[in-house]
Amino acid sequence: MRLSDCHNFHDFRRLAKQRLPGPIFNYIDGAADDEVTYRRNSESFEACDLVPSVLTGVKDIDLSVTVMGQKLALPIYCSPTALQRLFHHDGERAVAAAASKFGTMFGVSSLGTTSMAELRKQYDTPQCYQFYFHKDRGLNKAMMQTAKESGIDVMMLTVDSITGGNRERDLRTGFSIPFRLTLGGMAQFAMKPAWGINYVTHEKFSLPQLDAHIDMGGGALSIGRYFTEMLDPSMDWDDVAEMVRDWDGQFCLKGIMSVEDAKRAVEIGCTGIILSNHGGRQLDGSRAPFDQLKEIVDAVGDRIDVIMDSGIQRGTHVLKALSLGAKAVGGGRFYLYPLAAAGQPGVERALTLMKAELERGMRLMGARSVGELNPGNLRFR
Repeated sequence: MRLSDCHNFHDFRRLAKQRLPGPIFNYIDGAADDEVTYRRNSESFEACDLVPSVLTGVKDIDLSVTVMGQKLALPIYCSPTALQRLFHHDGERAVAAAASKFGTMFGVSSLGTTSMAELRKQYDTPQCYQFYFHKDRGLNKAMMQTAKESGIDVMMLTVDSITGGNRERDLRTGFSIPFRLTLGGMAQFAMKPAWGINYVTHEKFSLPQLDAHIDMGGGALSIGRYFTEMLDPSMDWDDVAEMVRDWDGQFCLKGIMSVEDAKRAVEIGCTGIILSNHGGRQLDGSRAPFDQLKEIVDAVGDRIDVIMDSGIQRGTHVLKALSLGAKAVGGGRFYLYPLAAAGQPGVERALTLMKAELERGMRLMGARSVGELNPGNLRFR
């Protein structure tokens, strides 16, 4: 199978599975516990039907949106995700280059493998920084200051990960940073030698957002221990309100799922919230963001930008979310499988297909611009 054979999300997934060692593929592909929420995230869109309008004289399509002060040419952006250089040696550089070409936002994770400052220097496209809250308040302030000096447009605080989810696929293969592979996991690496050759012949793996502050090298601190020892499970609304004041710019909370929490985010001065269950990787059995979208938009959509991620695989998924009032949607696996399959050309192909699906869907819906999409376009079964 080649990149040119990929026409949708599932094709990219198959090609990524073909190219990655099993433990790394399962790290992207897996989720928490029984993976019920992971499956539900995409299935939630199937309970909702689009109701098109015809004969509306659609000529040109405008897919642009403005979200948290950022003008995006597409209503879908590349969500920040960890450890991208494990999936392909170009990692975040490939994603940033592709997102820039399509005029949409991309994100860098606290556990990113390329420096946010390097990417900011290279690309003008909107950039967000996904932040984890540490026990060490001085460290939080130092990392926020670095982000501010780098010119990051949007601070994105993840609030659903005060402890790591129970990802049993990783436990079975021994996937961790540094690697502590089981025998079965090692065998799966041996079966994909091309990945190993690429890994050792390119620059050394590092976590530049953390390297200046935390000793992650030489096995001193694993990613698992980082979550359990460095992050602060006692983080509360007062802590976040202080961060919002210190940042004094576009600030969103990623992982909001209840109306009450959405209202609190408005009260403390956030400019955006992202409805997300971390792609099903944290609390299994939690509700799908699309199922929560309408009540949260109804409650706070006129006061804060409501975004959603988790489960986006198709242009029609994006159109349904926009019709319910999401200002934009984020995708993770939708570009990670293509990244793993083929680097920057893979991410570009995924964005090309998504843009084509969105334009085609808008034409068939009879909508010229994203602003014309509304709840009247939808019926829930």
